Order: sequence, then structure tokens, then C-alpha cells
Amino acid sequence: MTDPDRAGRWSTEDIGDLHGRTFLVTGVTGGLGAEVAYQLAHHGARVVATGRDPVRLEEALTALRHGVHDAQAFGVRLDLADLDSVSAAATEIAERFGRLDVMVNNAGIMAAPFRTSAQGYELQMATNHLGHFALAAHLWPLLVASSGRVVSVSSLMHTFARGIDLRSLEPGAPLPKYDRWTAYAQSKLANLLFMRELARRTSAAGLDVTSVAAHPGYALTNLSQSGLQLGGRSFQGAVVHQFSRAVGQSAAAGAWPLERAATDPGLTSGTYVGPANLRQLRGHPKPVGMTSTARDLDLAARLWAASEQAAGLTFAAT
Repeated sequence: MTDPDRAGRWSTEDIGDLHGRTFLVTGVTGGLGAEVAYQLAHHGARVVATGRDPVRLEEALTALRHGVHDAQAFGVRLDLADLDSVSAAATEIAERFGRLDVMVNNAGIMAAPFRTSAQGYELQMATNHLGHFALAAHLWPLLVASSGRVVSVSSLMHTFARGIDLRSLEPGAPLPKYDRWTAYAQSKLANLLFMRELARRTSAAGLDVTSVAAHPGYALTNLSQSGLQLGGRSFQGAVVHQFSRAVGQSAAAGAWPLERAATDPGLTSGTYVGPANLRQLRGHPKPVGMTSTARDLDLAARLWAASEQAAGLTFAAT
């Protein structure tokens, strides 16, 4: 088989036959999640798709089934900002499907104004990191049983975070001088720290579970605009969206790194996949680097412990 990095251009044609495998994709009601779910279903996977809004989730599933003949696509309601919803969704997934080969932790919000989750945590950290952390913990037995894979979706914005204010994982903790972009960058850094710590723990335990991450570069989706407008219409959100239209790539191209991370058997734990061109803004996917902060083992361990406490569970990853 040709090494796509030597050839220089991985594409969705490199995705193999996925029949008999079950993939969980969070956040499929638009953008990257919808594209990932389509490609997985197109290659024969059983796709378990989640969304917060049942109506939008059903619309996304209808569109997926229309686009892929005989698609095996199923919906599960999930609000990542509510740990009770996470627990209920995990129970439903385990009982309905009984198997999980790959989970793609795609759902998220971007640059939202300060709000708190159902349990009182800063909303972006709760949605982008903590909800996925808890979901993986609940579904861990299924992943171990299938020698599965966990794909964490990060962002170029992680490079702007010099650390993580762990008070975002304390209910009601004061967060002085809250900045929505800083909070978003920290949540994306948390995704990489989780990926690296999960890879370290599974390796130490001798488990055949792969932990990788991906980022879409600058993809043209409605994430930036919708996040910035969460508290009402935003001029800043409109500017970001227009900039995206000028320099960004399509959602389909932005999904390539996620799709490769989810399906490429040659990737090893700890690998981060992103676009190859224009400083990782666009292009075909390849393994890329991350900041030294994202490789900070001590910070990763402290984030893991804080996440366990916030989620009210033990995730030993053993």
C-alpha cells in the first residue's frame, strides 16, 4: 500500500472498507461532523450520530440517508454541556449497539460569551473537553473490547493558549477578565492534552487502543459565526465569517484530517493530523506538530485529575 505522505496527497479514496465497524461522531448537524458521517457511511460503516437538538439531528440523518444509499445511520441525542445527558447517551449507545470501534469527538462551540454548563462549568471547556472526556470514560469498556480508537478534534487556536485555567472545571469558580477567544483556545489545548494523556495511559497499560487528534485548518463552516452570535448578533462574528470565506477551505476539505485520523490504520497513538499547506490552514491531511504546552505531561495529568473530579468519575484508562 502506498504511503499517502510519501505520495503527498491523502484523499478519501484511501479510506478502506468499513463494513462491520461502528463509528460514533458527535455534532453531525452541520459542518465537519456531517461531512465525516457521510464519508464513514459511504465506506460502509455503521454511524452513530449525535446532536443536541432532536429535530436538527433527524434532519441530518435524513440528509445522510438520502446521500448514501443503504446508509447505516442512527441518532442519539447528546448535550455535551450536561453530564447527565452524556451519561444517558453513553448508556443508550452501549445498550443499542453493543460495539464501538471509533469515536470522533467533533462537536463543539467556538468563542461563545461567558456562560455555564448545566453543572456550572465554563461552557466552552464543558462542551469541547469535559463532555467528551466523560463520554469516552463511560464508553471505555466498548473501546477496549474492540481495540478501538479515540479521535479528539482540536484547532490551530490551541497555539494561542499558554496554559489552562483549571478553575473553568470548578462549578461557580470566578473567572476574572474572561475572554471568549482565550477560553476557546484553552478548550482546544485541553483536547490535545487529553489525547496525549490517553495515549500515554493506554501505552503504559499495554492496551491496544489508539488515541489521536486532528484539526481542520481554516474550514468554512458556521461554527465561528454561530459561536460568536450565541448571545446575539455580532459584528465580530460576521467579520470572522467573511474572512473564512476569503481564505478558508470547504467543510468537506476541512473534514479530511478528521477522516484520516479516524480511519488510517497506519497512525500511531499521539499523532496529530492537520492540513499540509499554508501553515496548516488548508490542504490534504498529514501528521503535524503541536505546541510544547500541548506536550506538557504535568499539565496533562493535572487536567485529567481535574476532569475526573468535575465529571464525578474515575477514568483510569486501563
